[in-house]
Amino acid sequence: MRKLLARSLFLAAAAALAVVTTASATGTRGGAAIPGCAKNTLTLVADGTLTVGADNPAFPPWFGGAEKTKPWKVSDPYSGKGYESAVVYAIATQLGFTKAQVKWTVVPFNNSFRPGKKPFDLYVTQVSYSPERARSVDFSRGYYFVNQSVVARKGTPIARVKTIAGLKRFKLGVQVGTTSLTYITRNIRPSSSPAVYDTNDAAIQALKNGQIDGIVVDLPTAFYVTAVQLDDGVIVGKLPTKGSQERFGAVFQKGNKLRRCVDRAIGNLRANGTIAKIEKQYLARAGAPDLK
Repeated sequence: MRKLLARSLFLAAAAALAVVTTASATGTRGGAAIPGCAKNTLTLVADGTLTVGADNPAFPPWFGGAEKTKPWKVSDPYSGKGYESAVVYAIATQLGFTKAQVKWTVVPFNNSFRPGKKPFDLYVTQVSYSPERARSVDFSRGYYFVNQSVVARKGTPIARVKTIAGLKRFKLGVQVGTTSLTYITRNIRPSSSPAVYDTNDAAIQALKNGQIDGIVVDLPTAFYVTAVQLDDGVIVGKLPTKGSQERFGAVFQKGNKLRRCVDRAIGNLRANGTIAKIEKQYLARAGAPDLK
């Protein structure tokens, strides 16, 4: 009797383990890992495909991998490398999409949060939440929390600045439509209006040409600019948070219920340590001085 009972218990345990294993595999190979978020219930641009918008060129550390898939320049979002690309594929897995079921499409940064029909299911290229933007689109919960920073050239007067007040007399440059521009106008309030450019590349070129004294960008981008794009670049300092903590969120067509599923996916990825691991892999760098 004892042998029969032991065998019965063993078989029951094995069956239960098989059910758990099968459910786990389903969650990572195409089945919905989040209840209520099965792919066939989602509002998608293309059935069975998660279409993700991003700006082009796709710059490190947010995207990684060498140019491979046209038309992507500098980095290839399909590589799964770089912070935002890695986070997108982790979200996709949570929702039951395979890597092959993720499609990337080029959408300029400023177009991502303008009113109108979107050619993407979600968009990621360091778009910060703001109430103004949220009137036209929906945002996910934050997948990265942001500090702005100032980049200049070594040996210039601005490079010696230690405070926000010390920045006021300098000519700053910034990309149009960004929260970096908002930070300058609301918090730094320089004596001359900032120079506004269509892209960060254009702002960096103006800095190289001596047309401006410094540029304002988020801190991880500052590390890339000073390591790769400016031979004599230096991070003047990290700017303090003013008001609520700035955050990057995925952007959605207004009213798309996919946002709620992505919110739950991001919550799971924070709880299980995945986002922390990706952040450490791609964004962990030496610190920058704090501007007071």
